Amino acid sequence: QVQVVESGGGLVQPGGSLRLSCTASGISSSFYVVSWYRQTPGMQRVWVAQMTSAGKTTYADDVKGRFTFSKNITQTTVYLQATNLRPEDTADYYCNIKVPGYSYWGQGTQVTVSQ
Repeated sequence: QVQVVESGGGLVQPGGSLRLSCTASGISSSFYVVSWYRQTPGMQRVWVAQMTSAGKTTYADDVKGRFTFSKNITQTTVYLQATNLRPEDTADYYCNIKVPGYSYWGQGTQVTVSQ
């Protein structure tokens, strides 16, 4: 059974940092794309960043230079380091993993940037 679990969200002051984690289990494909999306109440889910299994990363313009992907040695967990956070980064953050023929979502982790 495939599971995608996010963690690492929380309350942080403007200018602060958080490391969001996305841990997958039950996925065996060597080819995948891990993406982060975020969503605020009443709005559509918006793409934030992605990393391919080849290690190529792409970021939305409003997070470029502030958010960075990395992954652990076993490649079961992907991290999104979010720095210099702004109030407009406040949202629920969701991890999505795409493998050939399938797309999996986690349950989300909440990020609040506020004084």
